Amino acid sequence: MAGEALSQDPAELRKRIDTTKAHPARVYDVFLGGKDNYPVDREAAGAALAANPRGYLDVRHNRDFMRRAVTTLAEDEGIRQFLDIGTGLPTAENVHQIAQSLAPDSRVVYVDNDPVVLAHARALLTSGPEGATDYIDADLKAPARIVEEAARTLDFDQPIALCLVAVLHFVEDDEAYSVVRELVDALPAGSRLVLSHLTEDLNPENVRAVQEAYTKRGFTFVLRSRDEVARFFEQSGLVLDEPGVVPAHHWRFEGGAPLPEAIDPLRLAALDDIEKVRYRDINDVTDADINVYAAVGRRA
Repeated sequence: MAGEALSQDPAELRKRIDTTKAHPARVYDVFLGGKDNYPVDREAAGAALAANPRGYLDVRHNRDFMRRAVTTLAEDEGIRQFLDIGTGLPTAENVHQIAQSLAPDSRVVYVDNDPVVLAHARALLTSGPEGATDYIDADLKAPARIVEEAARTLDFDQPIALCLVAVLHFVEDDEAYSVVRELVDALPAGSRLVLSHLTEDLNPENVRAVQEAYTKRGFTFVLRSRDEVARFFEQSGLVLDEPGVVPAHHWRFEGGAPLPEAIDPLRLAALDDIEKVRYRDINDVTDADINVYAAVGRRA
């Protein structure tokens, strides 16, 4: 199902894209080895990497948490519907690709308000014939609109996995909690909340150095404690799945992360530090590397 967002005039869409300032979604894309970014985004990613040379592990393990969570819900819990808000740019193993590889009839709705993401949204609408995908051009802060438009594709009488992966740290405190509560309230019993969030609980010096690098480039984020992350679940009476709210690399990581693409050593040596990130094996992660909490909760 093609989202109505794709009918927007490409010329008008280009006017919304500011290539003079770094954007979080595009910087995230840099760390994942994507190509839908600009020099200013690569500069910001490079500055963050200089501030914390193993900071790429936060991004990569956040993404791998999403892979593991979607896999668990589709394969073990029978979830067939996913609402992914703050989608970011298309990359390898998007939610619909993971879910439909396990359950071809899975239905996925993506939501983002970044014009660069919208420009590449067709890559998120490549559903298999048994399932469906849609894209909504909307802000997380408009939960009623998101639910209304998502209902074109998702059945809100059946369980839905609401994915808020690395997005809530861009929303101020009071508003973040009310938005999540309104979204969860719209979900039926048996639904899940999949959530990850930056924190300074774990390795404060590292994350503050990265935060400073990003603040100088015009965007900031809210760092929340474990209790503050748990509040997103508790306020709606969600029951946390094991192992609860934990550093991202501790959430059911028993099978490890997929190995990166192989590359000739001479070619690797010729790359700059930020280009090498996509080829790093993230299975050497330690507790000193991660500044992201992750959790999944169930609506009874």
